[in-house]
Amino acid sequence: MGKYEHIQQAAYEANMQLPSLGLVIFTFGNVSAVDRSKEVFAIKPSGVPYAELTPAKMVVVDFDANVVEGKLRPSSDTKTHAVLYKHWQSVGGIAHTHSMYATAWAQAQRDIPIFGTTHADHNTMDIPCAQPMDDKMIVGDYEYQTGFQIMNCLNDRGLSFEEIEMVLVGNHAPFTWGKTAEKAVYNSGVLEAIAQMAFLTEQINPEAPRLKNALIKKHYDRKHGPGSYYGQ
Repeated sequence: MGKYEHIQQAAYEANMQLPSLGLVIFTFGNVSAVDRSKEVFAIKPSGVPYAELTPAKMVVVDFDANVVEGKLRPSSDTKTHAVLYKHWQSVGGIAHTHSMYATAWAQAQRDIPIFGTTHADHNTMDIPCAQPMDDKMIVGDYEYQTGFQIMNCLNDRGLSFEEIEMVLVGNHAPFTWGKTAEKAVYNSGVLEAIAQMAFLTEQINPEAPRLKNALIKKHYDRKHGPGSYYGQ
């Protein structure tokens, strides 16, 4: 096995989950998998249809987004991934989609309210939406600045990337992350489900109240708390 095959395989498998979960169409979206010991990550090549992907086509880049191995051009979002990996040491995988409902909330520039226990099973707070990027950042190094747009959103709200593993980028789309590329994709799927449920909730009852704190705590703690009892 080559020295990067393990992250190329992980990135390939994670990327192939995106269309199978209905989170992307055409060539939208990308997932990356990192090797912290080598300070590199593997990411989907830009504009290549999912049906044509192979592990060997995953492009390996360093934390400054320089290509280390691969003949194809990496995803146009590579610099965003690189910034997040450089600053968030415990992240092992990052996913970016334009899934329909999560992207609609991002385009509406709205946080996704925590309406129900499905949301609370994964987060104790609204899903934050980062403010649209200012003009100077847009005309500069756009994808690089998107990484800071995400980090600034969490910092401004006093949130940790370890306590919430998903964010909406205003007018753009969602990014998710986790300890592995597989977990990042899982979080993308969860985010899309939460976004759709929240949309439908507001259609049924525009005055629907936020989930009460006792239920938020109960549902989050039973999966993630010190006395968690969900699963085997």
